[in-house]
Amino acid sequence: MEGPTHASAPSGQVLAAYSYCEAVTGTQARNFAYGIRLLPTDKRQAMSALYAFSRRVDDIGDGTLAPGAKLARLEETRALLGRIRAGEIEEDDTDPVAVALAHASRRFPIPLGGLDELIDGVLMDVRGEEYETWDDLKAYCRCVAGAIGRLSLGVFGTVGPADRADEYADTLGLALQLTNILRDVREDAGNGRTYLPAEDLAKFGCSEGFQGDRAPAGADFAGLVHHEVRRARALFVEGYRLLPMLDRRSGACVAAMAGIYRRLLDRIEREPEAVLRGRVSLPTHEKAYVAVRGLSGLDARTVSRRSTRRRP
Repeated sequence: MEGPTHASAPSGQVLAAYSYCEAVTGTQARNFAYGIRLLPTDKRQAMSALYAFSRRVDDIGDGTLAPGAKLARLEETRALLGRIRAGEIEEDDTDPVAVALAHASRRFPIPLGGLDELIDGVLMDVRGEEYETWDDLKAYCRCVAGAIGRLSLGVFGTVGPADRADEYADTLGLALQLTNILRDVREDAGNGRTYLPAEDLAKFGCSEGFQGDRAPAGADFAGLVHHEVRRARALFVEGYRLLPMLDRRSGACVAAMAGIYRRLLDRIEREPEAVLRGRVSLPTHEKAYVAVRGLSGLDARTVSRRSTRRRP
């Protein structure tokens, strides 16, 4: 994959726009912010711009506007993305997210079409779509999370042979999103959303949904959670094969973010009904340990050794 392009050094206006995006990231996505702090400045700024734009899209979908107004706002955001792609955003534009993302997309070969996919995924939310099978849910996850993995890869770049890097980045995004869905099952139910596949809910007696702090009477909620945890773990195993394809600091960033979510998955597996009582999270000292582990390259070396052993 190509490395950074030679965009001019950021002006004061662009630096202010990046600072705004980093503030949004730090307050709205602590796990994400924890990972990207391991990146060099230019990549950290670009990732913050990507996050801030993505957050805007998500906030429209999660907000209190009527569905028709949400659809209109999402199409306005898509039009803004078109202006960014066309190079029509000036440095003195009043929208700091647009200014930062426009500069980042000149700096790095970011596949901005991934943000169109994100908008498509949020449109699915607004329309209240539900998912009968894992394949159905996977299509949604590829829009809202796999695309973010591929966008991020545009910032990270790759080193050495990396023929399947996009595929692994996409798969890692699916693993993170499925973990999010498990963590937020009660919150999503409160917002009238069900993401877990209907066939899985039926199999484990959970079709009634999750409106309280306990599973429905007679349901095998633990069985459902463990089923989805196994699916997420398999996605993590495949997605982690991206790590040896990244430079040290980009690999550390990905390992930190993915490591935090894998540990969340461990907690959910140990106590499935905890997700019905509130949001499961990690303490700061545990996040720090995951970051140090990623920065050491231990996860990347482990994946590389396993991949080598699998080769005929």
